[in-house]
This record gives sequence, structure tokens and C-alpha cells, in this order.
Amino acid sequence: MSVYVDDAVTLWRGRRWAHLMADTLDELHAMAERLGVPRRAFQDKRSGAHYDLTEELREQALRLGAVAISRHRDRDQVRAIIRIARSQWSGHAAEP
Repeated sequence: MSVYVDDAVTLWRGRRWAHLMADTLDELHAMAERLGVPRRAFQDKRSGAHYDLTEELREQALRLGAVAISRHRDRDQVRAIIRIARSQWSGHAAEP
């Protein structure tokens, strides 16, 4: 089981942001807690369960054992991780 963090490429409010995702929600929430990210920051989205991290928090997550993934180099792996994150969305089971 693993926790993953992608490239910090999304620009928002003058900062670059990355996505923290994991094989399980328990792992995802545990890493966010270790990073000091509050549970209210959890993104329970149809596009995939994740937390948004600043570049600085991304680096800290990597130091704590998160696996770096690149949307540019690791496309197949990223697609697989996003499929897992989408399956973790709370509304996933309710979809027809």
C-alpha cells in the first residue's frame, strides 16, 4: 500500500499545488494528518479522493515516504492511481 504525490504544477492563488492520493482512504488521511493538513481540506470529488498540497507540503510528504509520481513520465501509473482515487469518492457506490 502506498501514498502518492504528483507534480506540483497546478497554479492557484499564486502558488503551485500537488495532489496527495493513496491506495486506501485510511492511508490518505493518515498522511494528511502527519503533514498537519486538516480533514476539512479533504477533496471528496468524483474526479478522485485527494488532498491538495503546496510545493512545501509535497516535499515534506516525500520525506515522510510518499511516492513521487509524474503526470509526464508515469502516465500509466498515474492513470491507475486516479482510478483508485475515483473509486474512493463517497458517491461512487451510488452511481448507476
